[in-house]
Amino acid sequence: MRAMSLNSTIDVLPKIGEVMKKKLERVGIKTIEDLIYYFPSRYEDFSKIVPISKVKLNENNCVCGKILEIETQKTWKKKLTITEGIIQDKTGALRAVWFGQRYLTNTLKPAETICLAGKVKFDKNGLFLNNPVYEKVWSNDLTHTGRIIPIYPETRGLSSRFLRWIIKPVVERFKDELSEVIPKEILKKEKLLPLKKAITEIHFPSSFETLEKAKERFSFEQLFVLQIAVLRQRIKLYQQKAPSIPLDVKLIKELVNSLPFKLTDAQRKCTWQIVKDLERPYPMSRLLEGDVGSGKTVVAVLALLNVVKKSGLQAAFMAPTEILAKQHFKEVCKLLQPFKIKIGLLTGKQDKIVSQKMGYKTKGGFRPEVMEISKQKLLERTEKGEIDLLIGTHSLIQDKVKFFNLGLAIIDEQHRFGVKQRANLISQKSQKTIPHLLSMTATPIPRTLALTIYGDLDLSLLDELPKGRKEITTKIVSKREEAYDFVRKEVKKGRQAFVICPKIEGGSELKAVKTEYEKLKRDIFPNLKIEMLHGKMKTKEKEKIMEKFKNKKADILVSTSVVEVGVDVPNATCMIIEGAERFGLAQLHQFRGRIGRSNIQSYCFLFTDSKSQKTIQRLNAILKAKNGFELAEKDLKIRGPGSFYGVNQWGMPDLAMESLKDLKLVEKTRESAKECLKKDPLLKNNPDLKEASEKFSQKAHLE
Repeated sequence: MRAMSLNSTIDVLPKIGEVMKKKLERVGIKTIEDLIYYFPSRYEDFSKIVPISKVKLNENNCVCGKILEIETQKTWKKKLTITEGIIQDKTGALRAVWFGQRYLTNTLKPAETICLAGKVKFDKNGLFLNNPVYEKVWSNDLTHTGRIIPIYPETRGLSSRFLRWIIKPVVERFKDELSEVIPKEILKKEKLLPLKKAITEIHFPSSFETLEKAKERFSFEQLFVLQIAVLRQRIKLYQQKAPSIPLDVKLIKELVNSLPFKLTDAQRKCTWQIVKDLERPYPMSRLLEGDVGSGKTVVAVLALLNVVKKSGLQAAFMAPTEILAKQHFKEVCKLLQPFKIKIGLLTGKQDKIVSQKMGYKTKGGFRPEVMEISKQKLLERTEKGEIDLLIGTHSLIQDKVKFFNLGLAIIDEQHRFGVKQRANLISQKSQKTIPHLLSMTATPIPRTLALTIYGDLDLSLLDELPKGRKEITTKIVSKREEAYDFVRKEVKKGRQAFVICPKIEGGSELKAVKTEYEKLKRDIFPNLKIEMLHGKMKTKEKEKIMEKFKNKKADILVSTSVVEVGVDVPNATCMIIEGAERFGLAQLHQFRGRIGRSNIQSYCFLFTDSKSQKTIQRLNAILKAKNGFELAEKDLKIRGPGSFYGVNQWGMPDLAMESLKDLKLVEKTRESAKECLKKDPLLKNNPDLKEASEKFSQKAHLE
């Protein structure tokens, strides 16, 4: 090998040319260190070499002997070749058959000693090894046979055999140079394998017992580094300055008393947590979790009213889509009518502005005056501090948007919003503090995820629905006609319905929704008014269709998952979800939350053609679960952490991802991380851990 280090690019290794380099990069291997930390996804047990006379049918067997003969023949199909060899030991002989590997007659020669490992099958000629793994025996140090064999995540042209061949010498050479990131006292306390031993055992285990210990060690390490990274972000945030905003109880009560409904106890508790956070001189970083329809917006408005009226600071309210931004604008204007607050709405992509409006209460009455102004004027007024609250999409964090004195940023369905992004919300002219941050989500987050990937956020839970809301009746349906008849009856009563379509396998959401729309319009509901909604539509077109549906000018809305978040149509009482098995439980719950938004009984029908017991068992969970939090926990167990918002984007190793299901391990690593940072907040005594946590923060876009 040429001179190299852990940071050397992968092409310094022998036989790694440009083509193989690209294949390795495709699976995330760019450096020697990446290769060492590319862990197997599973293992085959070829550790016991058995005499040929003792091989067992339909089981994995590993045998060792001399090649008597080997030849390749073309089949009658001609394109396919069969290579057949005979291997013999002291107890007998056995055939080995390979398909499409004609090169083996050049690789393996008669009289050579080899080990073969694979499943034993039976045909008219007797027992044979089917497509076995082979290895020439030069010494007792076997790599591909005669041991527990690692099977790696593969890609086209990149086999586990090749990966074993390049990883083994690299691990041997560099294991002493790897940095131990877990402090010695934690290694000892948790009885974890040291790094040098663990890295060897994870790749080439000497036994399944030590393999499990190696997995435990790396599961702990990966979660521990994650927890350190997240907690360091929290410490970093607490070192920043934010405006201290005193609580004005009289003002809050005034808004609460003006509401046409009574706040739930959960809304009161969450509001209290938020306004107390705002009194502190360092930035709030809180996630408001609430089931669909639990009243998150009202809690957010109570907080921003206190910020704007008590301290004269500005607030920003960021929504994931233009439809939602406009919906928030209407709702917030309505709630804040009595308080003379100037509210701006900024939407659009790049320089195309769909709408710019400023609403505020006039001097004489309660009716807000809404007027169109140019984007430039709206930005000027925001920078001068003449706009108290600016509502918009992610366009709010563009360089052109400057605030005079921003005190609070409220972000809907965007949890990962770091210090640098907050800094983008601040005017360069006068502001010396960074704003408080309130994130909101309708996706309940399981406890393990809350303690890890969202561990830098304080959590407020809205776990109570407003009084008067009826539980939605949900059914798994195989006979569609009964559900269609029910929808017809509901529409006759003046109600409306959603039909949700999944992405077709091998197709697109667009194709799926168009096909369903045509079928319903032509064959099922020819006498009803049906509209279609999908993500490829332009914003104006989407808004036009939603307005039609809201204003009862359409009976049924056929849509893709675009309605998952934020569409509010109280008159819609029915929902049909096509291909329900293709959605996660949390997502199905989100869809279902689009109905049942009034005191009228609502119904959700889950359509599935799947006869799988697992599918029915999974869908039954949504019938039994009392709320979204319970469902989120079940979804985590069934589908894994990757099904939750933003988790896949973290670039987490598979072991860490799998470990997020283990609450005990998550709690243990969090406590260890807290203990470690308490003793050494700047990690001066553990620079390797500091570097690892910083690398993770960059990869996960924490900063």
